[in-house]
Amino acid sequence: MEKDKLKIKILEKEVVKIFKKFGLSNLHALISTKALINAELVGAYGHGLSRLKMYCDRISKKVINPKPKIKIKKISQSISHIDADDSIGFVAADIAIKRAIINAKKTGVGLVAVKNSGHYGLSGYYAEQAVKKKLITMIYTNAPPAVAPHGSLKSLFGTNPICFGSPTNSKVPFILDTSISMINRGKIRVAARNNQKIPEGVALDKFGKPTRNAMKALKGVQLPIGGFRGSGLAWMVDILSGVLTGGNHAGRVKDPFDDFTGPQNIGHLFITFKTNLFVKDYNKRIKENIKRIKKLPKIKGVKEIMYPGQNRYKKLKKNLKKEIILSDNIKEDLNILKN
Repeated sequence: MEKDKLKIKILEKEVVKIFKKFGLSNLHALISTKALINAELVGAYGHGLSRLKMYCDRISKKVINPKPKIKIKKISQSISHIDADDSIGFVAADIAIKRAIINAKKTGVGLVAVKNSGHYGLSGYYAEQAVKKKLITMIYTNAPPAVAPHGSLKSLFGTNPICFGSPTNSKVPFILDTSISMINRGKIRVAARNNQKIPEGVALDKFGKPTRNAMKALKGVQLPIGGFRGSGLAWMVDILSGVLTGGNHAGRVKDPFDDFTGPQNIGHLFITFKTNLFVKDYNKRIKENIKRIKKLPKIKGVKEIMYPGQNRYKKLKKNLKKEIILSDNIKEDLNILKN
């Protein structure tokens, strides 16, 4: 697989230009581009530039609205409900996390629900914005069918990520951003496109047999973490981000790559709150918590007990000093979209 390198700023300008070509405003194009490039920088390639053509295809097919009239309904000083008007998900999520931050700063708690949105990339990207404002956050979103409910041969739940973020009284935030499936769907799509195998024990083919073939996995079902427990968590996220918000749920979210029959109407739920709601010395307590856990005896070969977010931070810091490496597939996408 051939690869090329491109400086971050040059790449950012190219992607912004592409989004604007497909009808997004300069602001919305920049918001979307920064989220995609952040995914590349933290090593989450399945949520990065490999999805750019998909977003542009959905705009062309009129199932993403490039000029949305987004409405924010104020329910209380703490609670807001956003109708994203089928916007690209990055824009809806950007507005939502900023509103949740504002609400929390005013009252101590921010709760923002979103409907009529689309795929917004990495939940951790938005969690980090809240944590930088010294807030704790929890974020939920549902996704197209990929995971079979426990006991079913048919996929219905999405990979439905669960995200939690907290300040740590250090430069490195605690960011847990994990899907409820054994592997996120983006990684399977990247593997399929690059003719790579996926790990064992993460997916079944359409006949219910274990497979390492990425294409067969996409046509089959993904397995949840922890068996019936993971299935239960996926169901919980579907309720919180779909049923509660007014978004699609119970398998009705459309696959962004394959289903152009209508908008996705994904739902999101953003929760933010101040660290000092119950104790005044949260910074001291979280620092003590992390220090105590890191001092535990280590398994042979483990140099450090790392908390969620540390590895992400290290990759980001390292990659910000480099040029972004583009695969031949992404180069091809960029050339097609530019021309």
